[in-house]
Amino acid sequence: MTSPKTARLLIPGACGSIELAVDLPPIDEPLGYGVIAHPHPLFGGNSENKVVQTLCRAFLQRGMVSLRPNFRGVGQSQGEHDQGQGEVEDLFAVWDWAAASLPAWSGRAIGDRRWAAGFSFGASMTTHVLARWDERWTGRVDRPPAPSRAVLVGLPTDRFHPAALDGRSRLIHGEQDEVCSYAGALAAAGAAGLWVSTLPGAGHFFHGQLPVLRAMVLEALADA
Repeated sequence: MTSPKTARLLIPGACGSIELAVDLPPIDEPLGYGVIAHPHPLFGGNSENKVVQTLCRAFLQRGMVSLRPNFRGVGQSQGEHDQGQGEVEDLFAVWDWAAASLPAWSGRAIGDRRWAAGFSFGASMTTHVLARWDERWTGRVDRPPAPSRAVLVGLPTDRFHPAALDGRSRLIHGEQDEVCSYAGALAAAGAAGLWVSTLPGAGHFFHGQLPVLRAMVLEALADA
């Protein structure tokens, strides 16, 4: 469940308000912020997903503000599911809001680290944020700072059409993932010259292994 310290905001999006969960780390000056994308909305995915919350806790432990939007049509976010097209725009809207408004809203100085993360469908949407970043902000003098690191958990290489990976990505996958192909993740990572951090015996939702997953996320972020 959401921590009592989690703030729930409504921020502007392309088709109405986006519901955003914001968690602040227990330090006076956060090192930066990260945006975490949740699994597929039509299969129960939302910002309260346990893997998404695990990513959130890892970000907080690294001194980062955690931003967890609900995609359009989920929770209080307006609009309808858009097969991954509008959902990428939802994430861009969160990055835009964070750059322009997060310091004033939080009342804290925010450091310059920028991280992205996603689980399953959310991991695929995050790859498109990375791939389309320069194009999305063409002509914007006040463009948000780009993410320097992305943690992709359970990347669905055989569905939801992820974009090509780049050197910012760190992949984590369950060896026994029954939803998103482990072999596919290995192939996609290999094609990009990356590696996959594997949790032996884990399925897609990492049942009973969330503490280990959190440790793996912290390790993935250690060199950021």
